[in-house]
Parts: sequence; structure tokens; C-alpha cells
Amino acid sequence: MPVDFTAIDFETANSSTASACAVGLARVRDGVVVATDGWLMRPPPGHDEFHPRNVEIHGITPADVVSAPGWSEQLARLRDFLGDDVLVAHNAGFDMSVMRRACAATGDELAPYRYMCSVQLSRSVYVLPSHSLPYAAAAAGFLEFQHHDASADALACAHIVIDAARRTGSADIDALSGATGVRISRIPDEAALSVLV
Repeated sequence: MPVDFTAIDFETANSSTASACAVGLARVRDGVVVATDGWLMRPPPGHDEFHPRNVEIHGITPADVVSAPGWSEQLARLRDFLGDDVLVAHNAGFDMSVMRRACAATGDELAPYRYMCSVQLSRSVYVLPSHSLPYAAAAAGFLEFQHHDASADALACAHIVIDAARRTGSADIDALSGATGVRISRIPDEAALSVLV
């Protein structure tokens, strides 16, 4: 189906969602993955300690990111890839929080991207024992990938959304939202959030 969006996935160095250490991206046009990218990054100062459990999960160590760009230095590259697409992530609240918190830690501005959660899409279109990424991706026909590699996870997420659009006959991402009842949310403006606190 002719859906356009960008799938995104972050890995973090520790329990702080500001501690982004890798990102993976997959751009979809007309229901086809047309571009992928991914890179390592140094987490923002104060959020840059690597917890052994996180390293065990994704395999990224402090030595891997020592010469990588920091959050602020890589932000233009991230924005260039995202453009003004709707973003999709598996457990999107986490990945949107990574962007919000990392920008808050560095004082960078974050655009109020629209986003959708592929976990919620999975729950809407599949009957599965688990809606974790490997199960949902397998249901979408994307069987073999290295889970917790940010680029591979973003690609798996993209395939879930493409399959959900096909199954529901959705012509675009807004139609997919309507067909599944999965809301397209927007990253809130930090200034607006500070007024609410």
C-alpha cells in the first residue's frame, strides 16, 4: 500500500532515555523501503555511563562511541533523514522520549514530529502470544534480523507498518490510523510542557 513514513529505533547506554548511543532509520515511500541509515553516537554528558545490562542487550560499549558524534553534532543528520515524515517506532513512547530527553539534556530544539506506535498496530492487526518486535516482525513476514541492532530494528518496524497497511487496505498513514484505531500523536513542544508542570 502507498504509505509514506520513517521508522526509527534508538539504543541507550543506560536507563536514562537521554542516553542515546545508536539510531536506526528506514524511510518508506509508497509502501516500499527506499532508504536506510544508522549510526553510533556519544550520549549527552551526564547520561553517558554505559550500564552492563544495556551493553549486554545491544553490544555497544564506551569504546565504540568514543569517536562518534555527540547528540548535538549528529542532530542535523537525523533531521535531514526524518524530514517532515510521520515517525513510527516499536514502543514509540520510548523512542520519542529519547529524542525529547536528549534534546533537553543538550539544549537542542526538537521539532514536534508526528508519530505512531507499531506495538499498538501489532495489537490491532495480529493475534500473537507477544507483540514484542521479533514476534510482530515475524507476523509481517520479516523473519531474520538482529534484534537490538538499531538499524535492523527500524527496518523490522517498517515492515510491520507496511504489512498492517496492506492488511487493512490503508492508502496512507492517516487511513491506517483510522482503520486500526491507533492514534498518530505529536511530540509536545518543550515550552508547552514546562507551562503544564
